[in-house]
Amino acid sequence: MRVAVIGAGPAGLTAAYQLAKSGVEVEVFEASSGVGGLARSMTLWGQTVDLGPHRFFSSDARVNRLWLEVVGRDYQMVDRTTRIYYRGRFFDYPLSAANALRNLGPREAVGCLASYLRQQCRCRPPQQDDASFEDWVVQRFGRRLFEVFFKSYSEKLWGMPCSELDADFAAERIKKLSLAEAVKNACGLGRGKHRTLVDRFAYPTAGTGMVYERMAEYIRGLGGEVHLDRPVRRVLVEGNRARGVEELWGDERKFDHVISTMPLTLMTKNLPGVPEPVRRAAEQLKFRNTILAYLLVDQRDLFPDQWLYVHSPELLVGRVTNFRNWVPTLCNSFSETILSLEYWCNDTDQLWQQSDDDLIRRAGIEMVSTGLLGRSRVLDGYVVRVKRCYPVCARGYKRHVQTITDHLDSIRGLSVIGRYGAFQYNNQDHSILMGMLAAENVLEAKRHNLWGVNAGLEPYPESAVIGDEGLVAAEA
Repeated sequence: MRVAVIGAGPAGLTAAYQLAKSGVEVEVFEASSGVGGLARSMTLWGQTVDLGPHRFFSSDARVNRLWLEVVGRDYQMVDRTTRIYYRGRFFDYPLSAANALRNLGPREAVGCLASYLRQQCRCRPPQQDDASFEDWVVQRFGRRLFEVFFKSYSEKLWGMPCSELDADFAAERIKKLSLAEAVKNACGLGRGKHRTLVDRFAYPTAGTGMVYERMAEYIRGLGGEVHLDRPVRRVLVEGNRARGVEELWGDERKFDHVISTMPLTLMTKNLPGVPEPVRRAAEQLKFRNTILAYLLVDQRDLFPDQWLYVHSPELLVGRVTNFRNWVPTLCNSFSETILSLEYWCNDTDQLWQQSDDDLIRRAGIEMVSTGLLGRSRVLDGYVVRVKRCYPVCARGYKRHVQTITDHLDSIRGLSVIGRYGAFQYNNQDHSILMGMLAAENVLEAKRHNLWGVNAGLEPYPESAVIGDEGLVAAEA
């Protein structure tokens, strides 16, 4: 059997790695010059950095076993420190009642609580498929807290009003957390740690990209191929079966199965004979770009966080990563600190068109305005532009995705996975699990619902335990 995998990110490489271990002839086609996708690492000014913050944690023992199989003991456990920066003040993340009261001040804190209580006293509207992110959050946190802690950051990320975002996004990322639950957790009365608020995570000693660089090495060592700078134009389909791939410059390659992580919109529109309703659905789906402005700062100790969420509406930056605070091996013997400032935009936005020098200048000015740099100086800057990072969860987007998936499910020999491929806001563990399940579908003719991963449809029957010495995979 010959299998083509489009994309060398976490989902694609995991699938290829599992297939290669089982003796399948596998070829990976990656459009860029490196592996890892959004979880790629690179060297800047002698230090290792990622494309933004990428912690690893999974509640699925299958994912942990695979991760440990690849990483071995070359990782450290990191105690998570992250805060919210809002109008010159820092708030604990997750919420601490005492910290919020101190930072908001008694009047604002009472106002937030009163807003929440007023919301709870109102008759709750029936659940609707087209409910907005704003509706969902206001119901669980109150209008005032929504405007302080959710509105500005979410609108920076998605580039649209929260009233136009789908509530499904909040349900996936925030799940059952509410103001009442956050206060209970802060007081030690909660029923458990919220999944997005894990306070300890695993991190490879050579950066997140190390995981996928090793996977690529293993695939090659097992006889597979990982082609870099080899973009795929489209999946070849004959009848109702995928038969191979066509590369950008026209070469056609035949395969028995194709696993695609290329953007769902591009993959769908380039398929032959796509029905018009499916094509229209693909045109309704949008991705959001990321600009990463890296700053080299001449000081070792700036602030303790691995990353900061920047909710201040007067600042354009959305998140700041401090690579000094991950693992010491990233920084080697250098005393300077590398920060990464994330800006989100669309292709048509002026920000996306700005020069690297202008973006570095903006990043430096915004960091100085926070007071986090103190008297330290910015020595240098570097810009990375990443297209189609975030699938935009606009209201009703799942209807369009469903139209596409109904069509793709009719094509045998085609598996669509990953953040790009499945149009899902995946963490690393979700993409790794997708890759594992896609490989099982190919190898064992299983029928895992790949679309259900990270959508509450694919069960997590096992558990993960973080012990004093590290990550432990445990059966349920």
